[in-house]
Amino acid sequence: MTEWLKNSVFYQIYPQSFCDSNSDGIGDLRGITTKLDYIKNLGCDAVWINPIYDSPFKDAGYDVRDYKKIAPRYGTMEDFEHLLSEAHKRGIRILLDLVPGHTSDTHEWFEKAKSPFPSEYDDRYIFTKSVWEAPQEYRLVCGMSDRDGNYLVNFFSSQPALNYGFHDVKYPDWQFSADSPEAWATVEALKDIMRFWLDKGIDGFRVDMADSLVKNDDDKLSTAKIWRNIRKMMDSDYPDAVLISEWSDPLKSIVNSGFDADFYLDHPGNGFNALFRKKTDDDNLSFFADHAHGDIDEFLSDYLPAYWCSMDKGFISFMTNNHDMPRATFYMSDHMIKLTHAFMMTMPGVPFIYYGDEIGMRYRTDLISKEGGYARTGSRTPMQWSSEKNLGFSDADPEMLYLPVDYSDDAPTVEAQEGRGDSIYENIRSLIALRRANPELANDSEFEVVLSKSGEYPFVYKRGSFTAFINPSDEDKTVDFDTDGMKEYFFIGGFEINENNVVIRNRSFLLLRHE
Repeated sequence: MTEWLKNSVFYQIYPQSFCDSNSDGIGDLRGITTKLDYIKNLGCDAVWINPIYDSPFKDAGYDVRDYKKIAPRYGTMEDFEHLLSEAHKRGIRILLDLVPGHTSDTHEWFEKAKSPFPSEYDDRYIFTKSVWEAPQEYRLVCGMSDRDGNYLVNFFSSQPALNYGFHDVKYPDWQFSADSPEAWATVEALKDIMRFWLDKGIDGFRVDMADSLVKNDDDKLSTAKIWRNIRKMMDSDYPDAVLISEWSDPLKSIVNSGFDADFYLDHPGNGFNALFRKKTDDDNLSFFADHAHGDIDEFLSDYLPAYWCSMDKGFISFMTNNHDMPRATFYMSDHMIKLTHAFMMTMPGVPFIYYGDEIGMRYRTDLISKEGGYARTGSRTPMQWSSEKNLGFSDADPEMLYLPVDYSDDAPTVEAQEGRGDSIYENIRSLIALRRANPELANDSEFEVVLSKSGEYPFVYKRGSFTAFINPSDEDKTVDFDTDGMKEYFFIGGFEINENNVVIRNRSFLLLRHE
């Protein structure tokens, strides 16, 4: 477990939509650099930046053409090095997005691999032996290269899968074992990419689809072996650098594979879904839904085993949202969003704030897909800074923007919310400050459930000398509780502290501390 993660709060930046410094309609590295003081003032001390590598952008940069080159639209390597230097001057750490499972079909490796002529990259990807061989259980692209064979892709047809081998080899004429020299040559190529950026001074990686390396690896045993090998390299050569996985299975990612943290993602039936996104065609059954009537035990039954198994080994990361999910404003009121932020900032684990969530930016349902975004496009719109042109994102003509800004009269902006005590921005800024000022609220501090009843409210939990009460429901709730020596420390909504109980008003959060 890397020491500095114990107190960090992250800010996620989608670079094409954060800040445009050269008026071409798209965000860039210099734009990010100009906003480092904003990030620091918000209270965040670490940043995860979505891919900035050279790419044809058929999947918003997750189709990498050159891992060691900055995409020209974002600037130059010198711009990145300047950003890194300025961030470190402010005590802000930088994580890059690592895409290990596939490349763009325009990557030099693939250009050579798909050729009918032999090259050193023939086994860097997964090709069948014949163009007539296309087993239906695999996602294969057929007849699109001069090489006599079809190639496996991970997602879009433009993203050929890198060859880390197969845990269960079913077709030995074209599938390599996960222990084969060919598979481990890919691992070494990945480590070379990582060393390139770590040697520049970055502080680690968020790893895209970290569980997707070895094929037919249902229990992720061979994939975990790869990450343990990489962890060993990092512990030896870059001991302060971190690995954070997009996996949402702490047993496999943290315990078995050596990641420092794992994102708690929205998967059907899991705890994140039960908290924030459990819906039917007719109703919202999330614990934090407006007019809430969810079940906190659905969350705890999923979360607690993951928390216990990863304790003292790594962190579960709550996030306000990310670039792949609808923003919270799509299914929650501003007030309920404040309650979710209070929950996230008083739970253990490493919290992540997605750009714009600190002001309640809206999810756009009226946008045409951009760079493979499809339904995700509505969560990737430009950051809304001020009342100036294009809401302060860019000086470009509006039709040049990467995506349109929210032109609604009441579009939220940083300018409108800074200094306004009832704003989402000031609420989360206060919560981050609260977390930082109190070690008992730190990422690795103890956590204990005090009160949870299936299908009922409130939820009460302890973090050291702090006790949190959260009641998203429409009804006031009374909790039998010894309040001797307890003092109100932070609240949203209303409450009443009596000698032997606490009344937590509807749609409220209360943090008490034993003095």
